[in-house]
Amino acid sequence: MTSDIHRQLREKAARITDPAGREISILEDRAALEIAGLCGTDLHEIYREALGIGVYPNRYIRNLDIITPAEQLKIAESQVAVAGAGGLGGQVILLLARIGVGRLVVVDCDRFDETNLNRQALCSRETLQKSKAVAAAETVASVNPGVRVVPHQSRIIASNADSLLAGADVIVDALDNAPDRLVLQEAARRLGVPLVHGALAGFEGRVMTVYPGDPGLERLYDSPTATEADAERPEDLLGVPAVTAAAVGTLQAMEVLKILLRRGRIFRHVMAHIDLENGRFEEFRFDGTAGDDP
Repeated sequence: MTSDIHRQLREKAARITDPAGREISILEDRAALEIAGLCGTDLHEIYREALGIGVYPNRYIRNLDIITPAEQLKIAESQVAVAGAGGLGGQVILLLARIGVGRLVVVDCDRFDETNLNRQALCSRETLQKSKAVAAAETVASVNPGVRVVPHQSRIIASNADSLLAGADVIVDALDNAPDRLVLQEAARRLGVPLVHGALAGFEGRVMTVYPGDPGLERLYDSPTATEADAERPEDLLGVPAVTAAAVGTLQAMEVLKILLRRGRIFRHVMAHIDLENGRFEEFRFDGTAGDDP
């Protein structure tokens, strides 16, 4: 079947001059859908095969040259698990889908309600009362059908975490309470996968990446017995506005990209703290060298 796909790709690829003035072979979505139908597969497979033979999906043309064709293929072959599809998770999911991560595993037990409309990117009047995980899959399908989404309408607990997250290259912590975050971190450690933590309250937020073997969220959360109903949670006291969710979610998505492509400076042994109201970006360093490579 691969040879058939390649033949179809070469036949249906178009030569264009890209925005930087270079001649390039591109594949439009219309042609990709036609090839997928003829070959009995999906756009995920078509995009991967196209990138492998030097045909660039037109939807990614604006990624050149900040992301090379080889890196775009690497992204398409990657799997990222996102725990939580609310304020942070919704932003991360949409950003990773647009940039072309090939497979997203989304885990969230909750449903959307009206209080989510102020900040959660996947929440709309149409998705109220719908499973957040299912809504994520449906929204991504409308944004980038080349991304496979596996939704799990479940809460991350010790007994299911490893099976839900298996196969991920990176795990994103977009949860909203300390106990679940710590369960997620332990699963990431067992699976040998880096964890990108994010949290917000009011106009402030933080991001930190924890690799297996690193001291991690224990540095940030003193009480592993805290509960979701804890009235002292900062987000309950300070609120969760859309601008902070967008900023922190963007930083988390960028951490995922840096990890997958093994480039740039990762917030490892570092907690990046942003204060949007006062225009501050600070780093709090822990043991080890800030921004260490894995």
